[in-house]
Order: sequence, then C-alpha cells, then structure tokens
Amino acid sequence: MTNQEYNKLLKQYHKLSDRHILVAETDMPYSDVQKVVALSDKVRKAGNELVGLMRKNHDQLIRTKKYRKLLNLYGNTENKVHRKSLAKQLNEMQKVYNVTWDFCRASMIPIGKKYGIDAVFALTKAEDVWRGMEKCLYSNGEMLHFSKYGELPCIRAKQINRGIPVSIKDNKVQFKLGRIMFGLQIKDRFQTDEINAVMSYLANPEIMDTKAVDTFIEGARCIDTYRPCYATLVPKFIRGKYRVYLHLTIEGKAKPKYDKFGNPRHKYGKGIIGADIGTQTVAYTSDTEVGLKNLSERGNSIQDSERLERLYYRAMDRSRRATNPQNYNDNGTVKKGRKSWKYSNHYKKLRAKHSELCRINAVNRQLAINEDANHLRSLGDTFITEPKNASKLMRQVKKTTKNAKGKFNKKKRFGKSIKNRCPDGFQTTVKNKFKVSGGTYIEVPNNYRASQYDHTADDYIKKKLSDRIYKLRDGTMVQRDWYSSFLLYCYDWKTKNVDKDKCIATFDKCHTKEKALIAWIKANKIKILNSGIKVA
Repeated sequence: MTNQEYNKLLKQYHKLSDRHILVAETDMPYSDVQKVVALSDKVRKAGNELVGLMRKNHDQLIRTKKYRKLLNLYGNTENKVHRKSLAKQLNEMQKVYNVTWDFCRASMIPIGKKYGIDAVFALTKAEDVWRGMEKCLYSNGEMLHFSKYGELPCIRAKQINRGIPVSIKDNKVQFKLGRIMFGLQIKDRFQTDEINAVMSYLANPEIMDTKAVDTFIEGARCIDTYRPCYATLVPKFIRGKYRVYLHLTIEGKAKPKYDKFGNPRHKYGKGIIGADIGTQTVAYTSDTEVGLKNLSERGNSIQDSERLERLYYRAMDRSRRATNPQNYNDNGTVKKGRKSWKYSNHYKKLRAKHSELCRINAVNRQLAINEDANHLRSLGDTFITEPKNASKLMRQVKKTTKNAKGKFNKKKRFGKSIKNRCPDGFQTTVKNKFKVSGGTYIEVPNNYRASQYDHTADDYIKKKLSDRIYKLRDGTMVQRDWYSSFLLYCYDWKTKNVDKDKCIATFDKCHTKEKALIAWIKANKIKILNSGIKVA
C-alpha cells in the first residue's frame, strides 16, 4: 500500500468512526481563568462584528424581488431539473451579495487580527456564524442573533495540534493555550479510564492508526482508537466565580462506566418499549414495567425552583420599570426605538440570583433526562415512539377565534411547558442512547394516530385534548397517555400498523400493571402533570 492510499483510507476511517466528548474541569489558577474569560469575550466581540456584516448582506439579498421570487418558485416546483436550475440561480445571487462561506471566512481574518485572536479560533467562530447563516438560507432560521454582554462563547480549535495542543508530561495529559499550561482535575474512574486510553494513543499514534486502517480494510468496521481530535475550552460563571471546563472530543465510543464496587453502572435490557412523549410527561409500556412520570423532574423540589425562577423574573421586571419609567408607554408596553437603561443595585442582585437558579435548574433537567434515558434502556433494546412535534406546539395560533361567551381565545400554546420539561431534548437523548448502545430507535409514521385508536372497537375515535382518562368501547377505563404508549408497544414495523393480535393478547396484563401504577401514584400523592389523576 502506497503512502497516498494509506492516508486516503485513514481519512475515510476518521470520517466514519464514532466520536464522544470528555468533560473535565481544568486546574488553572484563577489568574489564568480570568485570561481565558477575557479571550472568550474577545471571541464574542469578533463574532458579533462578523454577524453584523453577514446579517447586513443577507438583509440586502432578501429585499430583492428576484431572490424572493426564485425562492417561491423553488419551493413550489417538483421537477428536479427545474429545481436544479433555480438552485443554481439562487447560489449565483448569494455570491453577488456576498452571502457565502468564502466571504464569511475571508471577512473573519482582519476581524480576528483586530481583536488579537489566534487564527484557528477566529476560523472556528466563523464556522459557527456560517452555520447560523445556513439555517437562515436553507432551513427555518429567520435572522442571525448577536451574543449579549456576559455570554461567554467557547474557545475551540478544530485541530489538535493548533490553538490548544495536547501532550504528555510527567505521565499526565497536559494542554497549552498561548503561554498557559494546564491539566485536568480527574475526579472519578470514568475520567481516569478515558485519560489513560488517550495517553495510550498518544504514546504510539502510528501503531494505533495502522491497526485502525487494517481493521477497516478487513472487516469494514471502525475500532476505538481514543485519538484526541480537538479540544474546547468552556468558561462558566458558577456561584459568583468563573470556572473553565475542557471538552475533549475523542475518537471512538465512550468507556463503560462502573460503580464503586466494580459493577457496570448501566444495564442494557432486551425487549420492546412503547413510549408516548408529551409536552410535560412520558408514559411507557415494556415487557416488564409500565410507567407514567413528569419529564425532566429530579426530586420533588424542581417545581418549586421553576416557580421561584418566575418570581425572580417578575421582581426584576418591576424593578426595571420603576428605574426606567421613560422607556414605557402608559399602557405598560415598551416604547419603540433606541433606549438607554439604568439598573439599580437591587436589580443586579436579583439578576445574579435568577441566573444562578436558571443554571441549577438547567443542570438538574439534563441530569434527570439522562437518568430517565438510562432507565428506559435498562427495560429493553427497541424504543418505539411518535415523531417530534414540540417545535410545532410552541408556535402561537395565527387565527383569532372567540369562545361561546364572545371572548377572544388565547393564542399562546405550550411554550412554558416545553421550556421547563424539554420533551425534544429528552427524545434526542433517548435516540442517541439506544443507537450508541446497540439498540433500535423507531418513530412511527404520522398516520399511526396512537391517541385515537380503540383496539376493542378496532376503530379510530377522535377525542378531546382535555379527555385524559376515558372509557374504551368495552367499558374499560384507561389513562390516555399510558394507552397511547401501549398502542405504540403493539406497533408492527413490518406492516407499519397496529398489531391487533398483540393488543388483544397483552392488554389485560398491561392494564393490571397500569391500575397498580395509578394506585401507587395516588397513595404517594405524586402530582403527574396533565394526567387526569387526582391526588388528595
């Protein structure tokens, strides 16, 4: 094999191999932490300058009638040849108005030099800005947004030998940022195993790469080399102090986790799981267990914390209005145009408390999501659910309607519920968990309609959204979310329809478990949101 062929195969292997991220806190002294925070703020300012430039060009492009007409034609045309011609014209217009990746990258070079940022950090920030611009051009994005003062973007170098290079010193992994040398605070067995694997690769990189290429040629599969791909520094403001974390992207699957006794921390089950993921709850049915619980809930204090978060925000709003009466109309709305704002010391204290509480709640949500995903993976290896729809439910209703009393109906929908419970984030985590661990993730087609089917009548019966507990045709009372999960549990992926024989054969057994679950919820006085289960 020639050198050129070897490099080509190695590049192909790197492209197809798995990757994961190791997160660990750095051991920098606080003086160096402040330097990293200052660099992060420079990256923010440079990114904002590039955002302003790209946004201006994009606005000029959108204002042209020709571009809007071409976009409309492209969306309404099904002929592939015609669509290709329209796409070519759209791309040419984007070049004329400098809305291209080449212009974005070239524009960032002088901006990066202006703020004294390393070229690799500036290029990475330009990639982030262009990714946002692509959403505006080709997806559902509306406009690029600026980063606010106080937001600290990550410092990322997409090449391990530039920006934040890694090396081994005194049998420890060490990183370098300019003149700053730092290591990692290793706190558990998982991090130790990961770092040892990275050090093993760095000791013999050529041998590991050759082994990976040979395995790729023989079995067309990728082995876990644990090659460090690139490093990212993430500054965070926690409890009144800045802390810097390193996100190390590593080639291969993550090492398995063990408890303090040496047993695997996570167990992988076998079987089918049907799950109905709502805006605030998840109901599931498996071979061994049925469940109904609130999403992103870890302990009993999360709802109190969410309420306190709202109270802080309202107090901030009252303080802001009292300090800046000139910026508000008589009816309470904010005046249009450029305004200057003054913030009292009381407001600043409230803002600090609110920010810290939001951070704690966000961390708790993520931990709760991970725990629930691990529990579901322990029940089975085939996860069946409906497609995501949270982003659609967040949109306001466009049509203005009135109720029976002649009053206007509210247009708002499920924004607050989705913000607090993160159903899409939960579904994404479950999908990744099952795929990484060798399981199967299935989304049923949109016409499956699990919430409308009645297996006792073998018919689809439309129900109101407010009917949380309803009666089947044969008189059996079921909880709506759980019954939807049961019908997903009975999904036949060959016919892509309900397996009626399985419904009849397994319903009595699963329904007995559901009644026991509801009795347990009532006995323990657990409040399940929008479930229809009343607790004293």
